[in-house]
Amino acid sequence: MPKLNVNDDGSDGETNNVTCGSIEHKMGIHGSSTCVMNFDGSKGFLIGPENKGLHCMFTFMNTARLGTSIQGIGAAELSFQGALPYAKERRSMRSLSGKKSPDKVADALIVHPDVRRMLLTQKAIAEGGRAMLYYAATLADKMMASHAAGDMKGYEDWDDKLGFLTPIMKAGLTELGYEAANHGVQVYGGHGFIKEWGMEQIIRDTQIAKLYEGTTGVQALDLLGRKILLGRMKSFDDFRAVVNQFIKNHKNTKEMKPFIKQLKRAMIAWRLNTFRIAFKARKDRDMVGAASVDYLMYSCYIVMAFFWAKMADAAYTNIAEGKDVDFHKAKIQTAEFYYDRLLPRAKAHRKMMLKDPKSLMQMDEESFAFL
Repeated sequence: MPKLNVNDDGSDGETNNVTCGSIEHKMGIHGSSTCVMNFDGSKGFLIGPENKGLHCMFTFMNTARLGTSIQGIGAAELSFQGALPYAKERRSMRSLSGKKSPDKVADALIVHPDVRRMLLTQKAIAEGGRAMLYYAATLADKMMASHAAGDMKGYEDWDDKLGFLTPIMKAGLTELGYEAANHGVQVYGGHGFIKEWGMEQIIRDTQIAKLYEGTTGVQALDLLGRKILLGRMKSFDDFRAVVNQFIKNHKNTKEMKPFIKQLKRAMIAWRLNTFRIAFKARKDRDMVGAASVDYLMYSCYIVMAFFWAKMADAAYTNIAEGKDVDFHKAKIQTAEFYYDRLLPRAKAHRKMMLKDPKSLMQMDEESFAFL
C-alpha cells in the first residue's frame, strides 16, 4: 500500500489515501512508535504468488521468532548486568552464617542466599539461552548452505530441525527472560521500582517479547500439536538423537556423571510423557490445549539442560588445559546450580501437563462472573 500512487511515467501521482489514525500508547518499547494505519479505498499491490501470502509471510516470521528469543535473553543479560554490581555494593543485614564484612555496617546483598538465587537464575538463563541460540544459528547456517547448493532435501531436513526448536526458544526463552527481568528489580528492592535505575523498563520492554510473533500459548500449540503430534515426532526424535549421542559419548566421564545421569533420565521421561499426552489426546482433543504451555516449558528446561551439560563438558576440558580456569570454573558452578535449582521445575510442569483437562473445561461460561 504505497503512500502515493505512481503515474505511468514513474512520477508521483495522487495520494493513495493512506493515513495514520493514531499513535499507540504502549506498556513498554516506547522507543518504537507503533500506530493505527487507515487504508480507506487505498490501492494495494500483491507481493508474491497469489494465494501464497501466508506461506511467504512465514519465511520471515520464523526468523522473527528467533529474533524475539534473542530479545528475551537480552533482557536476562541486561537485568543481570544491572543487578550484579548493585548486589555487590548495596549493604543490608548480616550473613546468617556470620559477618562477612565485620569492618562495615552491614554485609553486601550478594552474601545472602536468596539474592544469590536470583542472580544465579539470571546468569543461568542468560548463558543457557545464549547457547541454545548459537546452536539454532548453526542449524540456520546449514539450512541456507543446503539451499544455496540446491540440496532441497538437506534444506528441508535442517529446516525441520530448526523448526522444532523455534517455538521452544521463542516462548520458553522470552518467559524465562521476563522472569530474569523481574529478579533484577527484586534485587534492587524498592529502588528497582523507580525509573531512574532503568530496571523496571526491562520488564516493560520484555513483556512484548512474550506476545508478538505468536503468544506463548500459540507457540505451545505449534510445538505440541503441529511439530510433535502432526509431525509424528520426527523432529523430536532427530533432536533426541543428538542429545543421546552426547550422553553416550560422556557416560563414562567421571566429572560429567552428575550431569549425564540427570540428563539421561530427563530425556527418557520427555519421550515417555510425550506419548502419554498423545494417547490421552486421542480420547479428548482438549488435552492438547490443556497440556501445551506446560509441555513447552517442560521441554525448554530439558533442552537448556542439554546445553548446560555441553558447556560444563567444554569447561572441564579447558580447565584441564589451563585455559581461563576461573571463567570455566564459574561455568561449571552455574551448570550445577541449573541442574540443582532450575531443571527440577520440569517435574512440576510434567505433573500439570498430564492432568485431565476436566477442571479447565467444566465451568459454564457464565459462572466465571460469580464472585
